[in-house]
Amino acid sequence: MADLRFNGIGMTSARTRDRLVQRLREQGICSLAVLDRIRNVPRHIFVDEALGSRAYEDTALPIGFGQTISQPYIVARMSEALLEGGPLESVLEVGTGCGYQTAVLAPLVGRIYTIERIGALLERARERLKELGIRNVKFQHGDGAAGWKSQAPFGGILVAAAPLALPEALLKQLEVGGRMIVPVGQEGRQELMRFTRREQGIARESLGRVAFVPLLGGKG
Repeated sequence: MADLRFNGIGMTSARTRDRLVQRLREQGICSLAVLDRIRNVPRHIFVDEALGSRAYEDTALPIGFGQTISQPYIVARMSEALLEGGPLESVLEVGTGCGYQTAVLAPLVGRIYTIERIGALLERARERLKELGIRNVKFQHGDGAAGWKSQAPFGGILVAAAPLALPEALLKQLEVGGRMIVPVGQEGRQELMRFTRREQGIARESLGRVAFVPLLGGKG
């Protein structure tokens, strides 16, 4: 039964996932490792059963608490952008959400430290990742905007919500050569940015316009 649940049938089947991967290729996703994860991670188990038939549409879907599971293209784009430039041993993820982005990225890096401000979402994500046999993730219920100082510095930081401006507290936890992928800006005017820490300062690159929920402080 577990295999059937993960593999899916009908609108959650392998054929449906292959069509999604083909769409992502057409949109410019090139990383074979990332595309393989998109194909093999059962996105339908991260959404409510009533939305399962829509799990492999290239769209964001509600997961409760005013949050969404990110559009597969965005998950793939952020993962690819983070991994470009070499392997990463330690990654900080700000905004665990339902755990889908975590599941896509986890086997491609050494370890993920993931923070979620909404406790119920964090526990749900922990349960799903355990079901999938993903063991290299450490969880924290907390304020992701503050990062995770005790585990810093990180080779990569991925932020799944949008601060209004460059998150300095997170940049300070990035090691030299490390990369941070983060949407920045107010609603309707957000850009996905890649910040790379160099010896001489921070290099920045725009990866295009996006739409994310705002990055909020505190715990929910």
